Amino acid sequence: MITVLGLFTLTFLATAAVATVCSRNLFVASMWFGIFSLMMASNFFILDAADVALTEAAVGAGVSTVLFMGALSLTAQHEHVREKFRWAPLVVLALLFAVLFVASFDQPRLGDPLAPVHQHVAPWYLSETPKLIDIPNVVSAILASFRGYDTLGEVLVVFTAGIGVLSVLSFRPKKRQRLSSEVMAEKIRGLRHHAILRVVGKLIIPLLMLFGLLVQFHAEYSPGGGFSAGALFAAAVMLYGILEGGDRSAKAMPQDWMLRLAALGATLYTGVGIACMLLGGNFLDYNVLSANPVAGQQLGILLVEFGVGLTVATVLIMIFNAIANRSTY
Repeated sequence: MITVLGLFTLTFLATAAVATVCSRNLFVASMWFGIFSLMMASNFFILDAADVALTEAAVGAGVSTVLFMGALSLTAQHEHVREKFRWAPLVVLALLFAVLFVASFDQPRLGDPLAPVHQHVAPWYLSETPKLIDIPNVVSAILASFRGYDTLGEVLVVFTAGIGVLSVLSFRPKKRQRLSSEVMAEKIRGLRHHAILRVVGKLIIPLLMLFGLLVQFHAEYSPGGGFSAGALFAAAVMLYGILEGGDRSAKAMPQDWMLRLAALGATLYTGVGIACMLLGGNFLDYNVLSANPVAGQQLGILLVEFGVGLTVATVLIMIFNAIANRSTY
């Protein structure tokens, strides 16, 4: 049954990818891309990668689709079609597909306990996590503790990328006349005239936020963590902006406060590492945060995951508000 379901999702995945590339309508292509991400998340669930699947569903099928919709409001609806067909990209893709297809025959069988990936550090993680950290979700222990340096780097990359995107979106030509704020507010008012969508959307928003809280603070025991929780919170705010208008979401979540909170999240993560050093341990060595090393590990994971969620959520909200409220000339 699992094999049949996996083949179905892979087939649908390939179909969505081809439809995304071939579609000339950018709105339709964005919808197909969202379906592609949803199928990818389903495939991750089949492979028992629940944490990755949750993040893919929240970011790929949710947040990315909304950001594409916002970007489409600044561009034409249809893609400019080149009159001359180019064979070089098609040849490169065909060669890459052939290489990956041949290489796939040399991969170990799915779930094979003798596969190299299961003979390296994975057995040590599985055996030592209950003793050193005492949480059921080994993935959270790996990301926030054993590989805390990597996760810190990812948080800083997200924060830096957010600043870069905001810098690009904030550029405005000086010699063109901007629309008045009243006209812009009317243009981006959202779906206020669609009663059914607004009612259903307002029912979903609190559920998204509650689920985000569960994913954020229950990641030690179930799939989740700061990345997926931050994306869920951002998706709730984006849904509010779509329903009520980009000006309303920007007013509810001001850009200057969002930037401060994004910096606070990254600073919190770094500050936990510095606190560990001041207490006599190594950077991001949570054992020294409490008299009981296991309790110190759990406290450190809770704090850094909160910093991750804060940075991810605020950066995504800032990008959405910047796109939704970008002036039209």
